[in-house]
Amino acid sequence: MRLIRGLYNLNKNTELSKGCVLTIGNFDGVHIGHQHILQRLNQQAKQLNVPSVVMLFEPHPREFFAQKFAKSDQNITASAPARLMRLRDKLHYLKQQQIDFVLCLRFNEKFASLQPQDFISQLLVEKLKVKYLSIGDDFRFGQARQGNFETLQQAGKTFNFIVEDSQSHCFEEQRVSSTLIREALHKDNLHLVEQLLGKPYSIRGRVVHGKKLGRTINFPTANIMLDRFVVPIHGVYAVKVNLNGQQLQGIANVGNRPTINGTNALLEVHIFDFNQMIYGQSIEVIFVKKIRSEIKFESFEALKKQIEQDVVTVRHYFQ
Repeated sequence: MRLIRGLYNLNKNTELSKGCVLTIGNFDGVHIGHQHILQRLNQQAKQLNVPSVVMLFEPHPREFFAQKFAKSDQNITASAPARLMRLRDKLHYLKQQQIDFVLCLRFNEKFASLQPQDFISQLLVEKLKVKYLSIGDDFRFGQARQGNFETLQQAGKTFNFIVEDSQSHCFEEQRVSSTLIREALHKDNLHLVEQLLGKPYSIRGRVVHGKKLGRTINFPTANIMLDRFVVPIHGVYAVKVNLNGQQLQGIANVGNRPTINGTNALLEVHIFDFNQMIYGQSIEVIFVKKIRSEIKFESFEALKKQIEQDVVTVRHYFQ
């Protein structure tokens, strides 16, 4: 799978000169509904003998508009969804689905103001030479979200490409969506989340230096910056940690660390029976069970006592 970032790099790519099959979306989580769409896309790619392409946007359009209007209306930030995955993780799972290309376009003011017909003629037809397009019937695009599924259907007739409704995939009579998964995470239903994703919920990232306060109370942590506009989970969890082919057990906190007046959201993981320096290494933290919500303690000593209790709880859970 190859990543193409931006239209400039798309212009330099000759492998798409004979056309492609395309789907457009955020694919947050690459859940079982997304997997169903991607399988269908690959089938069409083989039939038409052209590459398969997934078009993504960074930042998420709702994040872009939330940041744009945050100063004028603080409430609008709530419209930005919590990211289940960062782009790097998304690419990891799209590669597993055997997609040929991911086209990641910068969502900015210029792109947001593009007329629907220009999006179709300049991008889909001229640059990508789309032969088949899989899209949700609720998809909106172009200035003021004027373009819709019917717009694309009419364009398909004009420019001779197939437009197919990607259709919703259902699990126990519920439409599988990133929103449904966020709701399940909010309700701490990790079992349902795993069923909807087709994999346990996890966060991947590189271990960075922190304040090293955990060492002072004999609970050193591996820290991962979350780098999200909104974080989908908060609290203390029993976790499994994938590191260099090993799977280890531990306890993790996701949040702002209110007891020490933290500001940026951070994932802190204490790995049981482990004493190695792993700064800069990539780990995957798999969330197994929520132990409690994050709260502010009266003192650092009170936090230490609670962590000791949490560790006993998690060790007992794994036993």
